[in-house]
Amino acid sequence: MATATLKMFLVFGDPKRLRTVELSNWTGKAVAGPRSEFDRILEREESQNSGVYFLTGTDPDNDKSVIYVGEAESIKDRVKAHLSKDYWNQIAFFISKDENLTKAHVRYIEGRLIEEAKVVGRSVVMNGQGSGSKLPESDREEMEVFLEKVLQILPVLGIESFVKTGGSESPGQRHELLTCAIKDAVATGYLTPNGMLVKAGSQAVLEERASAKKWPTVLAHRNKLIEEGGLIHQEGRWVFVKDTEFSSPSAAAAVIHGGSANGLVAWKDAHGRTLKDVESE
Repeated sequence: MATATLKMFLVFGDPKRLRTVELSNWTGKAVAGPRSEFDRILEREESQNSGVYFLTGTDPDNDKSVIYVGEAESIKDRVKAHLSKDYWNQIAFFISKDENLTKAHVRYIEGRLIEEAKVVGRSVVMNGQGSGSKLPESDREEMEVFLEKVLQILPVLGIESFVKTGGSESPGQRHELLTCAIKDAVATGYLTPNGMLVKAGSQAVLEERASAKKWPTVLAHRNKLIEEGGLIHQEGRWVFVKDTEFSSPSAAAAVIHGGSANGLVAWKDAHGRTLKDVESE
């Protein structure tokens, strides 16, 4: 992903309230804010343009992140229909400042975004099937560039549904592999901009530590992975079926150890140095 200079304007001075985002040398523009300021968002001139929009929130039944991706010739007119849905609490939309996005353009971008969100799997996509749209080759390439900028800005707005496991990596990028071992279980992984990635095939101990019962929240991620099939029982151990990202080295180590763990000590490099020692050098 190319480097970029980002300009964010906080309309009320609060980063959680209404804000706009632009990139240098790009005709697109993002507007975002909380549901509590829905009317103020739609009062803005940008909302009358065609574009794509995102409604994000958390499912109260399972605490999973949810997202709805939509397109409209008039953002303002279309998003009002979503007020009957209570799963979302944030809205963001993207338009083109030179007003050159057609209905076919935004349908194409919507379809690509829905497809991407489903592949990444960080959020439950509330859409049915994305509409999509066929475009001439030149238009399609232009919209792919627009899409790349949208994906670059979304995490800045707090929308991480499209952030791939491990973050954005350059082709051929190499990582310093770390190892976390306990009893007969060995896991490998590396640090990422989002925390810690544990590689597929890594192992975790089968039994939980007795002390873990005192802090049940420590095992919440582990139990969730087991329930969803991210960890499978294999030869007396749990095994990660795919690359799995955690918010920190300690969160990853807790799943592997079956209880609370200090990730800075649990993870070691190829020379046997702990992560704490490596970072202090």
